[in-house]
Amino acid sequence: MKIRNVQSADYSPIISVLNDWWGGRKMSDMLPKLFFVHFSETSFIIEQDNKIHGFLIGFLSQTFADEAYIHFVGIHPDYRKQGLGQALYEYFFEIASSKNRNVVRCVTAPTNKSSIAFHTRMGFEIESKETQMDAVPFYPNYDGEGEHRVLFTKYLSKSAG
Repeated sequence: MKIRNVQSADYSPIISVLNDWWGGRKMSDMLPKLFFVHFSETSFIIEQDNKIHGFLIGFLSQTFADEAYIHFVGIHPDYRKQGLGQALYEYFFEIASSKNRNVVRCVTAPTNKSSIAFHTRMGFEIESKETQMDAVPFYPNYDGEGEHRVLFTKYLSKSAG
């Protein structure tokens, strides 16, 4: 497997399978082509024999000079639980750190137990909030009406946290 930067041409092959990778859930609206065009320096594909097995879309915050953000990650269902997500995250952490970013943030739905478990294993902390679901703090309506989110923060260096 190799990791490389996304390219604009990667958009069509990824968006064409995205909803299938999520078991038919409509996820494609969350991933416009602009990410493949404007954030290629911090977004990556993991592939083998020119076949995409996963991707990570991330960017450096323009508002917070010490932060980076992971917007969207997908792993082909046949290649899950093989360390590809971890490899993509660790690669993103290296790039973010090389750009003097000490904090990485991301979100997930409070119902996505596997994502919550993955992020905590990767060293993310869940941001505290009084509202909870199954003892997991979340922000109600964070991404719109009914779109609740768990907010994660990971510190890349001891000086940041």
